[in-house]
Amino acid sequence: MTSLNRHNNIVIIGAGHNGLVCAAYLAKAGKKVTVVEAAGQVGGAAVTREFAPGFKVSACAHVLNLLDKDIRRELQLESHGLSMARQGLSTIALGKDGEHLVVNGEQVGGKVSDADQLAFKEYRRFMARFAGVIGKLHNRIPPRFDFGNRSDLIQLGKLALDIRLLGRDDMREFLRIAGINIYDVLQENFDSDLLKGALALDAVLGTCSGPRSNNSVFTALHRLSGNTGGAPGALSLPRGGMGAVSEALAAAARKHGAQIRTSSPVARITMDGDHVIGVELGNGEQLLADTVVSGADPKTTFLGLLGARNLEAGFAQKIKNIRAKGNAAKLHLALSGLPEFTGLRAEQLGERLVIAPDLHYIEKAFNHSKYGEFSAKPVMEIVFPSVADASLAPPGHHVMSAIVQYAPHELKGGWGAGKSAFTDVVLDLLEEYAPDIRSKAVMAELLTPQDIEREFRMTGGHWHHGELSMDQFLMLRPVPGAAQYATPVHGLYLCGAGSHPGGGIMGSAGRNAARAILAT
Repeated sequence: MTSLNRHNNIVIIGAGHNGLVCAAYLAKAGKKVTVVEAAGQVGGAAVTREFAPGFKVSACAHVLNLLDKDIRRELQLESHGLSMARQGLSTIALGKDGEHLVVNGEQVGGKVSDADQLAFKEYRRFMARFAGVIGKLHNRIPPRFDFGNRSDLIQLGKLALDIRLLGRDDMREFLRIAGINIYDVLQENFDSDLLKGALALDAVLGTCSGPRSNNSVFTALHRLSGNTGGAPGALSLPRGGMGAVSEALAAAARKHGAQIRTSSPVARITMDGDHVIGVELGNGEQLLADTVVSGADPKTTFLGLLGARNLEAGFAQKIKNIRAKGNAAKLHLALSGLPEFTGLRAEQLGERLVIAPDLHYIEKAFNHSKYGEFSAKPVMEIVFPSVADASLAPPGHHVMSAIVQYAPHELKGGWGAGKSAFTDVVLDLLEEYAPDIRSKAVMAELLTPQDIEREFRMTGGHWHHGELSMDQFLMLRPVPGAAQYATPVHGLYLCGAGSHPGGGIMGSAGRNAARAILAT
C-alpha cells in the first residue's frame, strides 16, 4: 500500500521522545504527521519493559533530570498520565566501610570537613550559574558562523551577552573551566575523596572520557542544565518507568492528530533528484512525504537510511567521523527482596546510589576501555525504582537498574565471551557493598553497548547519538551543514539526540526541529 499524495505530509522516523515531541508540535500546528517506529512500542531508549516475569524496568535511560518544563506544560503531559513516583532524589556516594556521603542540593551529609561543606555550596553556586548559560541554549536553534545572516548574529550576540552577564569573576571562571577536565576543578575545591568521586561521576556518565579528559567539566554542566522547573540537576523517577514519559508524549501527539505506527521499520529514505519524497518500510510499503524528519542517530540517518551516494563526499566524511562509541552497559536485577547495603537504612535504597570512591578509581576504571577491555572495577549509578513504584515488581519483590562504566563497544575478544565475565565482575563489586545481593537476585540482565545498539538502534550503542563535547556541540552538532536541524538534502531534517542540544530525556531537539520546519 502506498500513500498517494506526498504534499503537506510529514513522516517522522522513530518514536523516541524527541520524535514524539516533534510530532506533537507539528501536528498541533496543523500538519499531517505520521511517525514510524521499528519497535513494537513507542519510546526508543525511553521505554519500560519486562525483563523477567513480573519485573519491569526502564530499559535504557532510567533517571529523569532534563525534561523541559515548558514542553511538559505546552503538551499537557500530566493530563496524559505523566506523574513522578519520586522527585528530588539524593545521591549517596557509597563507601566500602559503610561511611557514606549523602549529597542533596547544597548539603553534604557524612564525614566531610567544614571547609568542604563551604566549598560545596560555592561549587554548586557557580556550576549552576554556568549550567544556566548552557541551559538557555537548549531551546534556541543554533546559530551558524555566517556573518551575513542577521538572525545568526543575534543568536551569537545572545550567547555572548549571557556569558557577560555572569559578571566579571564568574565569566572569567566559566571561560577558564568550561573546556577543561573535572579532575583539576575538583582537586582545586575539595579534600574529600568520596565527594570528589561522586561529583566526577556526573561528568563522565555515558561518555568515553575519564575525570582527566578535556570536556568533562562541560558534560557535568550539561547534566545540570535542564529547564525542569526544579533545582539544577534534580533527579526524578517517573511512575511506571521511563516509558511513561514516552506514552504521555505519544498521547499528546495523537491528541493533535499525529498517526503513530509501531512495528514499522524504515528500510530507506526515498529520493527524487535532490529532494526526499518519503520513506520505504521494511515490508516494501512506500510512504510519500514532502518532509522527512529523522529521530535516528546521524550515522544511521545519512549513511544507513539515505546512503552516502546521495551526499556530497565531504559531508559524508564528516558524518563518518562523528564520535559515537558507547562505553556504558546497563544492568537489571530482579530481586526477591531489598538487599542490605552496609551502613544504609532500607529507605535510603530509594535514593540514587553511586560507586565512585575517588578520582583515581574512576580514571583507572576508564583506562581499561582505552585498550578495548571492560573495567575490572567499574563505576556505577544505581537505583531501586520499585522502592517508590511498587508496580514495577511483584509484591515483596524489587528491581534494580544500574548504569555501569566502563564497557567499550568494541571489546577485545568480543562480547560473546565477555558478557558473562563482566556480569560477574559487576556482581562481585556490588557484593562488596551489599553482601547478600547475589542471593536475592532472581535474574540478572546485562545490556552491553552492542546490545544497546541492537535493541535501541543507536550506532555504537551511544545513547547520546554522539559524544557530547565542545567540538560536537551547538553549531557543530552533529556537523556543520546540519546543525540547524535542516540538512543538505532538501526536505530532510534531524530531530534526535545527535542534534543540538544533545542527549538526555529533555525533548528540546524535537521541539526545535519542529520550529525549524514550521519556519520554512
